[in-house]
Amino acid sequence: MIVDRIEASVFGTNCYVLAPQDGAECVVVDPGVGVADRLADLLRRRRLKPVAVLLTHGHVDHTWSVTPVCGAHGVAATIHADDAYRLHDPLSTLGGPLRAALEATTGRVTWADPEEVVTVQDAQRWSGAGLELTVTHAPGHTEGSVLFTVDRPGRPDLVLSGDVLFAGSIGRTDLPGGDPSAMRRSLVEKVLTLADDVDVLPGHGPATTVGRERVTNPHLLALR
Repeated sequence: MIVDRIEASVFGTNCYVLAPQDGAECVVVDPGVGVADRLADLLRRRRLKPVAVLLTHGHVDHTWSVTPVCGAHGVAATIHADDAYRLHDPLSTLGGPLRAALEATTGRVTWADPEEVVTVQDAQRWSGAGLELTVTHAPGHTEGSVLFTVDRPGRPDLVLSGDVLFAGSIGRTDLPGGDPSAMRRSLVEKVLTLADDVDVLPGHGPATTVGRERVTNPHLLALR
């Protein structure tokens, strides 16, 4: 399976492209600020055709390029129902300092909604581009944050963790829609219940594994 990463030019958000092989259909996950051109180059080079854009949550650093990417390929934006409202105007849900930092880099910005939005729920199975995924609702960073777990027959599962879990850290809970208690429950019930050999692709920073985070991540160690 192909797993390619493009790091956004602002906030360092990871955009992922998943496909069974070159020349196949693919899914795009969390297209952030300034990734559209590099994503287009990657798709051309690998001869990939997006069938969906999956969003781990609705913060603008993960959704900045969703409308142009969806529009270029005629596909829907897929997001948990509790975060769908954020796609109407994601800038309005940013705190003042974050919005100022974004506009200082990109200039004054406007927003257009994706033409088609598909919502998903907890424990829902999603199929596309030859991939089988499970949606796990893991609120705390936002109301509708999710983990996307990718089945990999013969190999450990792969989890796209968005801003729920990072290598050595977790997502912040002090932005609008954040909830420290919900984040704690998500970590205990949705992350720590995963097998140690599960590979984790976070929304920011390097890849990791559940086992590595279980024994080194101070936020997870504090839950014992």
